[in-house]
Amino acid sequence: MNALFADACVRTRRAVATILGSAVGDALGAPFEFGPEGAFSERFPRTGSGGEMCGGGGWEPGEATDDTQMAVLVGESLLERGELELPDVFARFRRWATAEPKDIGLQTEAVLFSGNPWDLAASLHSQVSQRAAGNGALMRAATSSVYFAPYGRAVTMDAARRLAALTHGDRAAWEGTAIFHELIRVALTGDDPLSALQDTLAEVHPDHRVRYAAVLAPDWHPDLATEFNGAVWPCLGSAVWAVRTTSSYEEAVRAAIDLGGDTDTVAAVCGGLAGAVHGLDAIPRRWVEALHVPLPGFGDRVLHAPELTELARKLAASGVSTGR
Repeated sequence: MNALFADACVRTRRAVATILGSAVGDALGAPFEFGPEGAFSERFPRTGSGGEMCGGGGWEPGEATDDTQMAVLVGESLLERGELELPDVFARFRRWATAEPKDIGLQTEAVLFSGNPWDLAASLHSQVSQRAAGNGALMRAATSSVYFAPYGRAVTMDAARRLAALTHGDRAAWEGTAIFHELIRVALTGDDPLSALQDTLAEVHPDHRVRYAAVLAPDWHPDLATEFNGAVWPCLGSAVWAVRTTSSYEEAVRAAIDLGGDTDTVAAVCGGLAGAVHGLDAIPRRWVEALHVPLPGFGDRVLHAPELTELARKLAASGVSTGR
């Protein structure tokens, strides 16, 4: 029993690190969005020097963006409903979007304001736009990946696909989110998620397996990307590359932001994975203390690290406590 309790405690701490790690990466990367490569390290050349939660570009120091805001909405729906209730998640997204958040993805905005029902909005938008493989579903997956991890590979990957499909009609977005879910599930057990990539890719839809295998290969580099990293493939590939080629949470997130482009989302995805791999103590305390997540449309709520930690603990405990 003591061993089981210890394992649960370790898993919970890694779950907290996943959600805090994603939020921290998001807030760190936000001021550098659409900037040039190397901008973060040019401004902060030494690790551990402080001041990196600098704000800018309309963001306060430590303020998380839509990436984390939507992840919180997903997590709170899962806890309050006790299951994946997609209409409820979609309704929360619409309520948030209507409150005019500082940032919202163009595709997500189009789907949420289309007036179409939750189960048709994304697919109808995809049919018209023919461009629905953005990273806007992947960016918000930290909370759901923690919640569904105890259910096993098949269930967590399926849940990821269903959540992604709420706003993204292209299956590429579903599969990228599913891969992230599975990598987090493996990391929460203490195993190396990168060593499990081959098994994970085997569960990816055949039409998308080759492309994901390419961007997740050990010899892939973000310079090889054929799309802007606002697309789901290079976003996930870049996040995995940053974790693979560094040895700490701080180094991984710095590498992700230094790629330029969609820095908040690449760093959010990288930060979630790096947090799960390296653990809670690896996330610099100075970054965590500055973190805050406004929730437009939900009163004057602003979540800080203690509230995010409590959310993560509850999400981690849910599947375990029900015996799933």
